[in-house]
Amino acid sequence: MSTEVLPLQRLSAIGQSVWVDFLSRDSIHGGHLRQLIDEFSVVGATSNPSIFQKAMSEGDAYDEQLHELRSSASSPAGEGVDTGEVAEAFWALAERDIQDACDLFRDVWERSGRRDGYVSLEVDPRLAYDTLRTFREAMRLHEAVERPNLMVKIPATKPGLAAIEDVIAKGRSINVTLIFSLRRYAEVAESYIRGLERLVAEGGDPSSVASVASFFVSRIDTEADRRLQEADAPEGLQGKLAIANAKLAYRHYLEAFSGPRWQFLVGKGARPQRVLWASTSTKNPAYPDTMYVDELIGPDTVNTMPEETIEAYQDHGHPQPSLQRGLEAAERLLSQLKSVGVDYDDITETLEREGVEKFSDAFAELLDSLAAKQRSLAPA
Repeated sequence: MSTEVLPLQRLSAIGQSVWVDFLSRDSIHGGHLRQLIDEFSVVGATSNPSIFQKAMSEGDAYDEQLHELRSSASSPAGEGVDTGEVAEAFWALAERDIQDACDLFRDVWERSGRRDGYVSLEVDPRLAYDTLRTFREAMRLHEAVERPNLMVKIPATKPGLAAIEDVIAKGRSINVTLIFSLRRYAEVAESYIRGLERLVAEGGDPSSVASVASFFVSRIDTEADRRLQEADAPEGLQGKLAIANAKLAYRHYLEAFSGPRWQFLVGKGARPQRVLWASTSTKNPAYPDTMYVDELIGPDTVNTMPEETIEAYQDHGHPQPSLQRGLEAAERLLSQLKSVGVDYDDITETLEREGVEKFSDAFAELLDSLAAKQRSLAPA
């Protein structure tokens, strides 16, 4: 019997949790997700409209429930599918998947002392700029799924910050998604801390609340590299911004979750909002396939990986703490980008706007494909 400690196990020992960034009914019930937990040290999962779009448009795993939902719908057969009913059908499908995934990860959640074992479900991305409706939808999803290891995902738009604080103040767990800039991350961390302070002030228990702040990584290099190429900048600057950005974000994490203000909340049972690295597969084939794992390793962090990155890292990853190395170089890079005419703030603002648009478009396409599938399942 082999006693070899594999790369993903060593990664976990350093303090970084591995979550998967895909989810489907087949993976939940077919044993694949269980295998990733048992053999690849996976301790959580996330979802988003793009993930559900892929899962629900392939195969027939959802057909039975869709048929049941269509049969009970108010629109008579032959009159098409009502848009509202399609959205309701999606949430019924998604909520069942998330419930089942939460149940699958429940033992991880318990063994880890509620540190890991979470599954994320995103609010309707079309609400990203509506604070009140985002808050109401996040609360509805928590009540509908009714699992203690659920995290509801809220985009880190400016209107989303207030919704994040309000949901945390109600004692609910949140995955803050689509973070690109250091300034926005600082605002996210502050929203989390203020929410906990309100919860404590109202007599609530902060130990029941968990949160992660999801930084999107590879998209930053994709956009920055394009602009650097257009500016005819030195090649040595390419493929560097995403890692530098993440390292500076982690430094702020260490600062934000320390000191008397935070220690007061710790005394009440609060836990820090861990930084999560999302979109960690490399988009540029010239870059090493494990670059956004090896360069972003540190305690109390999460890395959500697609399956190909998980397999690649298990095969040839080299886990060593890396997040607190090269901070001076990271700061210097931001100055170098500015000197060649590449605007960091414009990059991150563009990526946030495009991220919301992409998720909204994926959600619309998902509803269209579900409507088509429901029509095909309707009785003649």
